[in-house]
Amino acid sequence: MTDTPGDVSRVELAPGYSIATVINGCWQLTPDHGGGPDSRTEMLRRFAELVDHGFTTFDCADIYEGTEELLGEFRRSLGDTDAVQVHTKFVPDKATLAELDDARIDAVIDRSRKRLGVECLDLVQFHWWDYAVPGVERMYERLLQAQADGKIRLLGVTNFNTAKLRKLLDQEPAIATMQAQYSLLDRRPERQMLDCCETNGVALLPYGVLAGGFLSEKYLGQPAPESMNRSLTKYRLIIEEVGGWKTLQRLLEVLASIAGKHDAGIDTIAARWVLDQSAVAAIIVGIGSRSRIKENQLLSHVTLDAEDRRAIDECLALLAVPEGDPYDLERDPEGIHTRIIRTNLQEVMP
Repeated sequence: MTDTPGDVSRVELAPGYSIATVINGCWQLTPDHGGGPDSRTEMLRRFAELVDHGFTTFDCADIYEGTEELLGEFRRSLGDTDAVQVHTKFVPDKATLAELDDARIDAVIDRSRKRLGVECLDLVQFHWWDYAVPGVERMYERLLQAQADGKIRLLGVTNFNTAKLRKLLDQEPAIATMQAQYSLLDRRPERQMLDCCETNGVALLPYGVLAGGFLSEKYLGQPAPESMNRSLTKYRLIIEEVGGWKTLQRLLEVLASIAGKHDAGIDTIAARWVLDQSAVAAIIVGIGSRSRIKENQLLSHVTLDAEDRRAIDECLALLAVPEGDPYDLERDPEGIHTRIIRTNLQEVMP
């Protein structure tokens, strides 16, 4: 891991390809999360500000409406298009998984290349909703062909469990990254995923490190919110899995004490904890309604000492860990976690 002149740490995912250890997540920029055309000019300005401060890596997806096009426009505005790294995702519709063929896979990759304005995509992270539906191995094989053809630089997966990740690695050890939910509230990756990634040289790129903002001063000492969007509902369910709102408050109090010691925020301490875990190469932090440059910069300067870690560990010992492996709860067709997830977004995309 190295630092840029602006003290932004970077990590190499492959020879000659490095990323910032704090990745700018773009899912919040979609219209149903407050983004869209009205914020286009402002977001291009914010992208430039992030890059100027060394945060040059962006995470988007083919199903995040408008984000690939927006990042493509931004990339073309730069004098050096290689000054930024853009990671996208391929998320096929659950309803048509069985119909996914080579032509459709090729078309999706070519569409992302066109939207982003590049010949070769930096990183494509692919997803598969239902392991009972055959085809993920074939999809991987076709993406490997696209990589061989120079259309994709690196391949990764998103929201796979450890068993399926291992099967893909056995098929071809070309998976460079694994994107999974991981935070102080959701420690499912610690059961198997961290060890698997570390053993196989797969870089873990956690999202949800701030649990949708629940791991921040905003909720310290506050009652549970009554009205929530889908994103907050997703993380609110995780809070219930680990012990409920009082358990969250106890964790926030511990984090607040540590944050005061380091002249930082609760969110910075929570993010630093995840970034320090084995196999974690970088964390994804969403670009929201305000700039997080100051908080992101502080991450490079905060070091959790033995006392801090002991206090966090003592608190974590009182928290349950959500059941199963990463994304297992979200795959349960009868579970409450599954009901809030939209699984057929390709069909509404142009």
